[in-house]
Amino acid sequence: MLRRGVIPRDQIMMQWFRPMVQTLTVLGLESSCDDTAAAVVRQTEGEPAQVLSSVVHGQTELHSAFGGVVPEIAARAHAEKLDVCVQQALEQAGLTLQDMDAVAVTAGPGLIGGVMSGVMCAKGISAATGLPLIGVNHLAGHALTPRLTDGIAFPYLMLLVSGGHCQYLIAHGPERFTRLGGTIDDAPGEAFDKTARLLGLPQPGGPSVEAEARNGDPKRFRFPRPLLDRPGCDLSFSGLKTALMRMRDQIVADKGGLTRQDRADLCAGFQQAVVDTLAEKTRRAIALYLETNPAEPVIAVAGGVAANTAIRSALESVSADAGARFTAPPLHLCTDNAAMIAYAGLERFRLGARDGLDLTARPRWPLDQTSPAMLGGGRKGAKA
Repeated sequence: MLRRGVIPRDQIMMQWFRPMVQTLTVLGLESSCDDTAAAVVRQTEGEPAQVLSSVVHGQTELHSAFGGVVPEIAARAHAEKLDVCVQQALEQAGLTLQDMDAVAVTAGPGLIGGVMSGVMCAKGISAATGLPLIGVNHLAGHALTPRLTDGIAFPYLMLLVSGGHCQYLIAHGPERFTRLGGTIDDAPGEAFDKTARLLGLPQPGGPSVEAEARNGDPKRFRFPRPLLDRPGCDLSFSGLKTALMRMRDQIVADKGGLTRQDRADLCAGFQQAVVDTLAEKTRRAIALYLETNPAEPVIAVAGGVAANTAIRSALESVSADAGARFTAPPLHLCTDNAAMIAYAGLERFRLGARDGLDLTARPRWPLDQTSPAMLGGGRKGAKA
């Protein structure tokens, strides 16, 4: 007969041995190119992650007169804005640094001055507060975003397609990726930016070219579909830019200038060439991914170029044909942001990863450490 208020011994023992459910809250910093960002992400183990805040300060106006990102200007702007972003992210989340379990930061790859700015800021926070420091691969941030937004399970096929990178990856875990192929020269976003400059459209080029293409005829000009005559999943987009430049010059020579319709048709033809190339290479990547016999095949796409609706639509159709689920993060999480860095850091933190104050900024940092490095170096970031 137990006295009132006394807990039975067996119940006490069960509480002792019950697994502790851990809730982690991580501050993330991102500064690899021309967006300065900070975010707070929280996740209770076994439950969906929550983005408590996400602040992004773009630099489009600072670089608009130069037709592209100027690394020195970008690095200076990051140094000026990072502390502001951190303060705003904490205020939006209604939290303080004392509420954080760790601080995660992009440690590469990217424009080295910008990456250094973020790493030094994160080191300062870690040194001042004692918070664990977690260095994050920027590409892993993009590659793990579908887990942040949709909670998908490993392994899944990821197409990372952005201004500085383009890779097909099988994601086996937070720190284990197999690269199936990637761009050997310009990334798609870089090719879109160059196309916009050649046609006098504003930067960033992706949205500008897509908007013009809506009013164009994609069949008027025939652009090459690079590397489709070769096996494998590698891509090349540099030749598309050259082909567009030659077509533009021929029109100008014949007519004395470009009409609005000429420009729209050039954009439509260029964009369709990118769509067709990515669609075919994705079919090949899916075939290789399915050879691993995933229980629930998932095709995910992330990165700034994933915001292009024509590309998304084509990839969704290819995935459906293969019987795989297609997922893509919301548009605001496709472009560079710190929520993805905070989440990637959270996943590393759960695995026991910690970095010291000797964490270094890296201009190159391949996700797949076993495959040969990709050739080429893009204007917006190093190929990895």
